[in-house]
Amino acid sequence: MAVRGKAMVPLPTLVRAMRRRTSNHMPSNQPLPSLRRAFSLYDQINLIDNVPEDQIRFKQVTDTGFGVKGVHYEGSLLCVGNLLMSWHPKKLSEVTPESLSIFQTVRPVPEILLLGCGKYIQPVNPELRAFIRSTGMKLEAVDSRNAASTYNILNEEGRIVAAALLPYGVES
Repeated sequence: MAVRGKAMVPLPTLVRAMRRRTSNHMPSNQPLPSLRRAFSLYDQINLIDNVPEDQIRFKQVTDTGFGVKGVHYEGSLLCVGNLLMSWHPKKLSEVTPESLSIFQTVRPVPEILLLGCGKYIQPVNPELRAFIRSTGMKLEAVDSRNAASTYNILNEEGRIVAAALLPYGVES
């Protein structure tokens, strides 16, 4: 008990000293900076501005397509690194190993394939999962808005990532 009492005695003195020190260096109406914010990874990564010209960045996800660099693309898209192409599947049941066969030849192999399932997350066919695993990629099946957002972040980090996106309006 005596040790605990001694440890608590200097605390009020420390608080008073900190208040005197901050009042000399900072205006009293300005809040103290948050330590959590000061050490955030996202303070080091600019997710909105200064995106390289050749980098794909999804700005809009609609029921019928996607907005990229001021251009609206109708229908499904397949993205690998900073390449963007039209993709023929219109619903998740049309996504097959054949529709993703490009990943048998793409080098370097993306570390992850973000599968945008449309409006809702849906179960992925085990045959399709096995095919994606055989290419060396991991699969993340999410709704298309989250897939596009995750693609932006991972691509900006410089990671090798791919996305197969169905329009947000797709429900089955």
